Amino acid sequence: MRLVVGADHRGYCLKDAIAGYLRASGHDILDVGTHDATPVDYPDIALAVGRAIANGEAERGLLVCGSGVGASVAANKLPGIRAAVCHDTYSARQGVEHDEMNILVLGARIIGEELARELVRAFLAAAFTAEERHLRRVAKIKSLERRYGKSASGETS
Repeated sequence: MRLVVGADHRGYCLKDAIAGYLRASGHDILDVGTHDATPVDYPDIALAVGRAIANGEAERGLLVCGSGVGASVAANKLPGIRAAVCHDTYSARQGVEHDEMNILVLGARIIGEELARELVRAFLAAAFTAEERHLRRVAKIKSLERRYGKSASGETS
């Protein structure tokens, strides 16, 4: 699977470890940074990850910051992006199956590398169920995006 990964300065070590694991597992990785401890702003990284998905450069993404919260908030401002902080495997899987989540967000100060690998495996193994109730709910999410100013083209209403 073609994946995009990104992290701020608090998450880059975990991002690099997970990117290496994903490459070794046969995935094609687009790494949008950052690559060291020099402070960067997580909204910039969330934008880069989200754009890669929106532009078709990647199917899914991984974002890592200190807690996962800031990157999740920022990513969800982008049209078509459904990002969630998940620190348990049920949420990482269920978010894809029911909500068509396309970005997994992790907190490097919250979890370790082994749990991160488990979460990524659950996230990538999951597929959207396309059951009527889930299709209806995702359609409502898309309607909210259109209604409150987020369109696929990035224009605001």
